[in-house]
Amino acid sequence: MRIAELSRTTGVPVPTIKYYVREGLLPPGELTSRNQATYGEAHERRLHLIRALLDVGGMKVAEIAKVLAAIDDPERPLHKVLGAAADRLGNANTEHEDTESVAAHAVVADLISRRGWRAHESHPAAADLAKALASMARLGHGAFVEVLDDYAGAAEQVARADLAYADRRVGVEDMVERVVIGTVLGEAVLGALRRLAHVDASAHLYGTEGPPARKPR
Repeated sequence: MRIAELSRTTGVPVPTIKYYVREGLLPPGELTSRNQATYGEAHERRLHLIRALLDVGGMKVAEIAKVLAAIDDPERPLHKVLGAAADRLGNANTEHEDTESVAAHAVVADLISRRGWRAHESHPAAADLAKALASMARLGHGAFVEVLDDYAGAAEQVARADLAYADRRVGVEDMVERVVIGTVLGEAVLGALRRLAHVDASAHLYGTEGPPARKPR
């Protein structure tokens, strides 16, 4: 297909497609003449992945480029690809070290050790978790650490589900892509499911109304 058709199929404007090609996110089309190129199903699929990581995953173009480079590296183990995708989700910046921050980092290090997680306390996700716990403590909600193991147990179940999806019997390229999708887009799915569950749990605990009545057929 020509680039105009690729644009219509994916909903991505032609100038944006050309930008992705220049930035190395999308491989160039196959030249059929000096100014014409054709694009195939692989280009369409890659465009959908780029837009999903950008629009749903909230990633920046530079971050997406690193994830796609990991996907396209045949020598990189799946574990490393997963790490490349997961690291792009982190947003913890260096913060001022105070009492709450020090305590939060200690809590996270202890959690990782107790649960036998094969992750280092210096991992970006550990920094994100410590930053969140420190903020809670400053707001007077330090007791949240008492339910941290419940959250950790739920997170382990979600992680197993993510990898079970990625580990289905498919080709290597599909498997690598599944790892990224399960990690990055799964974060958005989990957040949405959590909000829905909050609505239901809140209605059961505090609501006075019963479940919504069924519409007559």
